[in-house]
Amino acid sequence: MQLAKRLNKLPPYLFVDVNKKIAELRARGEDIISFALGDPDLPTPAHIIECMCQAAHNQANHRYPETGGLPTLRQAIAEWYERRFGVTLNPDKEVLPLIGSKEGIGHIALCFIESGDIALVPDPGYPVYSMSTIIAGGKPYFMPLKEENDFLPDFEAIPEPIASKAKLMWLNYPNNPTGATADIDFFEKAVHFARQHNNLAVCHDAPYTEVAFEGYKPPSFMQVSGAKEVGVEFHSLSKTYHMTGWRIGMVVGNAEMIDALFRVKSNLDSGIPQAIQRAAIEALRGSQNHIAEHNAILQRRRDKLIKVLAKIGLKARIPKATFYIWAKVPQGYTSIDFTKKLLDEAGIAVTPGIGYGKEGEGYIRFSLTLADDRLEEGVNRLSAWHARRC
Repeated sequence: MQLAKRLNKLPPYLFVDVNKKIAELRARGEDIISFALGDPDLPTPAHIIECMCQAAHNQANHRYPETGGLPTLRQAIAEWYERRFGVTLNPDKEVLPLIGSKEGIGHIALCFIESGDIALVPDPGYPVYSMSTIIAGGKPYFMPLKEENDFLPDFEAIPEPIASKAKLMWLNYPNNPTGATADIDFFEKAVHFARQHNNLAVCHDAPYTEVAFEGYKPPSFMQVSGAKEVGVEFHSLSKTYHMTGWRIGMVVGNAEMIDALFRVKSNLDSGIPQAIQRAAIEALRGSQNHIAEHNAILQRRRDKLIKVLAKIGLKARIPKATFYIWAKVPQGYTSIDFTKKLLDEAGIAVTPGIGYGKEGEGYIRFSLTLADDRLEEGVNRLSAWHARRC
């Protein structure tokens, strides 16, 4: 047996390793408080669950689904984009439901990247952007996200020989892992940059637009004139409706890119179970009251954690969106060293910044997706750990 050489280029997926380490410690009886994973602890709204239960009893939903999703779901996605962003989409040509946005993010590289091709990837960034490029035979060119530039890529700093050869450019705002946000002006610059380089397709990953605080409303890349000419936007029901385990998302925008992804998907998967699609329709068309309620909970958690991080000397920007806090590690530590120190000495799990790319070194990421009592215990442990060191 001989495995494909491309596997040698793939490191273990960051969160698999993190989960494994936490599980090992818990198996030994240790009480680990995990700020590591961005998996909402708050429940899926009851009306969505009820819709799913009813749909599961309908025999019509027991058969193979269509790769392109139910027409009603595509229409519901288009309606949601119109209500939320004022963006008009053709549900038959500019909308494609996904088995979670990660699936589409992973597959779209196969539509554009051939051996030796380049994808422009943010660093730090969601690991799937670079890994999908490598699986497709391409090479990631990493765009540094620097704190002094508000964690936005500098398009002018990309060497022209690289930019002219690049086939894909990944953007992600509100951003994981930094919590940074982007405005319409930035997206306009992205469209202009793509137009300057005719081979370049833009993929904007936007699962956190509805996780925002103090009245802030993150924009969509699709709101910019010309965005549909150069790219697509991935979105997800995972964060907005707390449906991470349901595996449903969508991609919208450029019809040619949507069709290309559909062709790949139709040969590799069999679509989203229809009962889940019915629940997604209910999510998009039903009550949205939970969004403000859940964001208020996350904001309280954010403020509590930011306060203790400042107390113990970990500098972090206060995020306007996402449920992540991107904190600097103390001088003299690597992100992995400090992550291990928190785990061993305080029973606190976080994710090391280096796991998101070279530019993530010197940072750790805290997620706010743990129950209030566990977050309270975590905050107390951090304070006690700091007191012992002083």
